[in-house]
Amino acid sequence: MCGRYSVAVSGAALVDVLGLDGTEPGFEWEPAYSVAPRTRAPVIRDRLVGDQRVSEAFMPTWGLRPSWAKEKGPRPINARLETAATNGMFRSAFASARALVPMTGYYEWQEALEGGKKVKNPSYVHAPGDELLLAAGLLAFHRQDGDEQWRTTFTIITRTGEDAAGEVHDRMPVFVPPALCDTWLDPEKLEKDQVGDVLDLLDVESRAVASTLRTRPVSRAVNNVRTLDRRDAGLIEAVTRGGGDR
Repeated sequence: MCGRYSVAVSGAALVDVLGLDGTEPGFEWEPAYSVAPRTRAPVIRDRLVGDQRVSEAFMPTWGLRPSWAKEKGPRPINARLETAATNGMFRSAFASARALVPMTGYYEWQEALEGGKKVKNPSYVHAPGDELLLAAGLLAFHRQDGDEQWRTTFTIITRTGEDAAGEVHDRMPVFVPPALCDTWLDPEKLEKDQVGDVLDLLDVESRAVASTLRTRPVSRAVNNVRTLDRRDAGLIEAVTRGGGDR
């Protein structure tokens, strides 16, 4: 799964690096080393403005809530690649509301015994040079009771863990390489006969990205989302815990 991640670049850098056409009004982002569920984070989408396709960054909330879902219902932060196109929670979004979730790495935890007590040791999964990664995401839109404004939420698609990422968890985000971004972000609705081809591309291309990833043990300071400082770059620094970066 993917339950916490970092976006250690500014909003301006995202626009520049990804060559975006712009941002939604009010978009602001400072580098953060811990993004948690139920918080807002940068997401990239393409939409049609008249007959022009526009790529933009905006700030939806992590945890998908379709328009038909109850206010106190589940807010899935992940969707499985194997069922994202057919599961009722995600099917509509997969067909017509696809997005990219920028991240510079993500965290996974493994249990260990230390002094006779169970502890959770975090690892940070990242590109070889901590370059920007783009995870496949899905969007959903809803209105709060009595509110005319549409609110946007997102989820991150995951797949089986591969290579180094698979050493720390059996699931990982589906990372989209640059060559596939235009296809994934296409704002046109996928027809039924197109879904299988897109799924196959995601599977093959994301496995290729996964083969390049690295992991490193990091401080347990990241474990407590209530007490950590999300602006602290030390959260992603390697620590010695029976091994280094691998």
